[in-house]
Amino acid sequence: MSMMSGMSKPFETGETVASFKDYESAQKAVSALIAGEVPAAHIAIVGSALRTVEKVTGRLGYAQAAWSGALNGALLGLLFVALIAIWTPGASFGSLAGYLLIAVALGMLLRIATYAMVRRRRDFASVTQVSADHYDVTVLPPSYPKARQVLGGATGVRPATPAPAEPVAPASQEPPRFGVRIDPAAPTATPPVTPPVPETPAAPTAAPGAAAPTDPDADRA
Repeated sequence: MSMMSGMSKPFETGETVASFKDYESAQKAVSALIAGEVPAAHIAIVGSALRTVEKVTGRLGYAQAAWSGALNGALLGLLFVALIAIWTPGASFGSLAGYLLIAVALGMLLRIATYAMVRRRRDFASVTQVSADHYDVTVLPPSYPKARQVLGGATGVRPATPAPAEPVAPASQEPPRFGVRIDPAAPTATPPVTPPVPETPAAPTAAPGAAAPTDPDADRA
């Protein structure tokens, strides 16, 4: 029960220090990190967007099945003959060759029988490979600065580039805050000069207790 719980526990990958399109480049980066004294237990290779690629190698028929079975039988027969030659040093060459031929024949028969059962569903030979869209090399947080330093000086390794910062608008292009935008580089307009208006003299005011002035024309009338 404890083994199952340990297997289901996800690995702690840490932070990404480099990203690659192929697995071989990720292996080179891991070798560079280990050579740079980064703890191996802190390193991981994370493949993203996994996919299965099945490459068809050819059409499968009885002749191809017999040839494939003969090769497999020959390999097993050579191993069996080598064991017999070790255990029984006095075995004749003819008996060893007979054992090899029997193994080849059995391999051909088994492969032909297997193909006869599955040929209606599968009549081609293929090779299956699991690959990923990209591979990230990650390290745990305690070793992240050291890993960045090592990969920054390693040749043939492309470290992960941080996200570009958003451009900041210059001060002269700052949006208006109060409805009007004033460009500091633009010349300042001089307001027009208004000529002074002449003042109108005020009428004389009579002193208290003095007689009001008389109009001569009114007296003559």
